[in-house]
Amino acid sequence: MEPADIGVTHADKHDDGTHFVEDAAADGPAAPTLGQVLLAAEELWPESLAENWDEVGLVAGHPSAPVTKVMFAVDPTLTVIEEAVEWGAELLITHHPLLLKGVTSVAATTAKGQAIHRLIESGTALLTVHTNGDSAVGGVSDVLADALGLEGVAPLTVAANGLPEEGIGRVGDLADVMSLGDFAARVFGILPSVAGGVRVSGDRDGLVRRIAVCGGAGDSLFSEVRANNADVYVTADLRHHPVSEAREAAVNGRPYLIDVSHFASEWLWLPAAASALGNVLADQGHDVEIQVSTTNSDPWDFILTPGGD
Repeated sequence: MEPADIGVTHADKHDDGTHFVEDAAADGPAAPTLGQVLLAAEELWPESLAENWDEVGLVAGHPSAPVTKVMFAVDPTLTVIEEAVEWGAELLITHHPLLLKGVTSVAATTAKGQAIHRLIESGTALLTVHTNGDSAVGGVSDVLADALGLEGVAPLTVAANGLPEEGIGRVGDLADVMSLGDFAARVFGILPSVAGGVRVSGDRDGLVRRIAVCGGAGDSLFSEVRANNADVYVTADLRHHPVSEAREAAVNGRPYLIDVSHFASEWLWLPAAASALGNVLADQGHDVEIQVSTTNSDPWDFILTPGGD
């Protein structure tokens, strides 16, 4: 996975390692403050679109701090944080939250505590764009649908606090009918390589055209998938019992199911999100370098299969 670089910035460091930005009038556009970047992110991925159970927004960072480099990643793992720090990013934007569930301590004796300490001590802010990034126009499932060549795309479930085109999941149609096997190969081909690959439930020779997708874990949307008459549903983290029940409830075998890596399904959004944020900041007269993390944070390392077709 190659990093995506957007824009050029003019920045240097004080003797203590902190960043300063040269005078904008003398050397081009000024770097924005973190607060200004947060406003740009809110324009793209409003926090009001987040699900009620979710925790999105600024996790660490001072709104008045200048930002010259931003890194996007799926997960705020220690490896990703270290990559951002080494590159000199003042802001790390991740899809998954670091503190989704309540904690009673951020002592550096725990993994989450180490992450918080490393972020604060390095002066690296952390912003979470999770289900608001799923729901927004141009979000995770929109990018996945576009990569698969879907047309006439609409949300699987419309956002309670958004536009009609915003919501979780997407459904649309292929330009031409394909076999399930060929479509599964298309899915495999657009995703970054991970150990788990792609799992398929259904007739390899069955014909499909209407496709439902949900980046990340989407087994809560089976009712919406059926209501939209999808031939196949592409999502991640499909568990035994929901899949078994979905197969039992299938009509003429449909919807077929394609299970992909949670990380891989959401990684596709990162370059698009980086480009979108870069464009908004540039339109506002800011100069920021934006890069996508090259860390593969999929938790699986290898898989054993019986082989064969």
